[in-house]
Amino acid sequence: MKRRDFLRMTTYGVMASALPLISCDANKKLKSKQPNIIFIMADDLGYSHLGCYGQKKIRTPNLDQFSSEGMRFTQCYAGSPVCAPSRSVLMTGMHCGHTSVRGNSGGIPILPEDVTIGEVLKQGGYTTGIFGKWGLGDTGTTGVPNKQGFDEFFGYLHQVHCHFYYPYYLWENDKKYLLPGNEGGKRQQYTHDI
Repeated sequence: MKRRDFLRMTTYGVMASALPLISCDANKKLKSKQPNIIFIMADDLGYSHLGCYGQKKIRTPNLDQFSSEGMRFTQCYAGSPVCAPSRSVLMTGMHCGHTSVRGNSGGIPILPEDVTIGEVLKQGGYTTGIFGKWGLGDTGTTGVPNKQGFDEFFGYLHQVHCHFYYPYYLWENDKKYLLPGNEGGKRQQYTHDI
């Protein structure tokens, strides 16, 4: 099956795997009940690092429960050895040689003509959101999540920004969400606790 066919099918089928959260819009008349989708993408997480894939040393009960209640993918690969191009491949279904994000500098946005999984799911009646690290377009570019099929965004736009868990701000859609406890180098607001 080709990646583009897979993206088209996700509008009608089930796909489970922490970035995008997508839910069916209850206000729209849909022919069948569509599943809610929680899609988790984690940088540097290997296939066997979760209990649901055989890992025995570190407990991952919440992700194991997601896996038992949803769908597991057992035959896949990352689109690139580094995070930004790999995210772009996943979001657009394009081969790394065809996507505009081919490097890991953090300043390369996906393009307006790129079709993302968020846009495809919105066509299928879903409301979409993404939380955490985006890394596919900084503020003022065509690559920001709200221009790429996502209704809600909260987190880091620029991937280098997320290398530090005590930043002065995060992004909530197109506005800075200030973390004054971190102003001037203080470390009082850990982003994972927000």
